[in-house]
Amino acid sequence: MEQFKLRVITPDRVFYEGDVEMVEFNTTEGEVGVLPGHIPMTVIVKPGILTITEAEDTKEAALHEGFAEILPEGVTIMAEIVEWPGEIDEARAEAAKSRAEERIKEHTPETDMARAETALQRAIARITVLK
Repeated sequence: MEQFKLRVITPDRVFYEGDVEMVEFNTTEGEVGVLPGHIPMTVIVKPGILTITEAEDTKEAALHEGFAEILPEGVTIMAEIVEWPGEIDEARAEAAKSRAEERIKEHTPETDMARAETALQRAIARITVLK
């Protein structure tokens, strides 16, 4: 199968760089799957699972907010945080999920609902990638 270049960059490191057959992730417009030759576009990344399909393997990571540039010859994802399953503390992710759910449930006037929902999405992504 044909391949293209994928680069996933955070402020701290180059998280992933290599040739892939497909990459999938969440955007503000919904989930997107990119194959070689995709039409050019720029999208806003939402928290979720990053699925990287290589020739011999499929890898998953928890992907947080960012931007992605999609070109026919490659994809560059610039994200705040991306974590492999081995980098995630499950107990901490579960605690963050509980805190976010509680903030959403209480919904006081001081609650920043968008921030609480994003925190919940990040926690769910971390927990999901561990399963």
